[in-house]
Amino acid sequence: MKIALLEPIGVTREIVESYGERLREMGHEFCYYDTLWENTEELKKRSEGCDIAMIANHPYPQEVIEASDKLKMISVAFTGIDHVGTACCKEKDIMICNAAGYSNQTVAELIIGFAVDALRNVVKADAVVRQQGTSAGIGGREICGRTVGIIGLGQIGTMAARLFQAFGARVIAYNRSQSEEKKDLGITYCSLDEVLEQSDIISLNLPLNNETRGFISREKIAKMKPDAVFINCARGPIVDNKALADALNEDRLGFACIDVFDCEPPIPEDYPLLHAKNTVLTPHQAFISEESMKRRAEIVFRNVFSYLEGAPQNVCKL
Repeated sequence: MKIALLEPIGVTREIVESYGERLREMGHEFCYYDTLWENTEELKKRSEGCDIAMIANHPYPQEVIEASDKLKMISVAFTGIDHVGTACCKEKDIMICNAAGYSNQTVAELIIGFAVDALRNVVKADAVVRQQGTSAGIGGREICGRTVGIIGLGQIGTMAARLFQAFGARVIAYNRSQSEEKKDLGITYCSLDEVLEQSDIISLNLPLNNETRGFISREKIAKMKPDAVFINCARGPIVDNKALADALNEDRLGFACIDVFDCEPPIPEDYPLLHAKNTVLTPHQAFISEESMKRRAEIVFRNVFSYLEGAPQNVCKL
């Protein structure tokens, strides 16, 4: 089979080639592109003749999949697959396997970091020092004793919940289903409105799909406490980000820590959150750490080996 890693996945060429050599020893053709494609036509050319395509988090659209006649499987070095033309894959019976779990710790740690930044005014304090100021008026608040609301209690949401508990927070959560195991961890399930209305810190951890697009609407944002901290390390389009910016600028929401947007960075200059006060914005980096990139490479190649052995893993439902 022809197998191609179509873009960089955050590890050294030596690591990639160590996996590639194993594939070649099994009798397969393997090629690796260490730069991102410039346009769709280049992506089509890279995908030409591939039985297995390996990608990360950049769009792999329907027109590329339609043009890839031999494509049988896509190994995605990412948890979400909303950037892949899944409808076309379903129609052509192309399997998609993701790298679920590789960044759970990494994302959860940034969520905690965001909460500390927001409550302790870290960014503001940095600016004060650089302007020869003092600590007067910027001491902030503690996580301990506060109510943290987790929206989406999957692997990342659960890990974030446990880290917040280690700080002494009370954790409540909204999730479509409930788990006795999560209850045993001390997490209290609530309705969505209860989470929005009671939480001092809200962490959004839902996947992006047709049901969750626009889920955190203007009306739901209005239910949050006026001094609440809202954290989104999930997906940008789950939130009405114009409404979020309005709430921040009108002092109807305390602070927002945002790692994801309606598009991938670079963000357009007129994007509302770029001009909202009381924000910390990062360029979709929550999943990136030295450790998570190595875990991701291992999983994405293991997906390929498992598929070739007839026992595919991490198969996504289409």
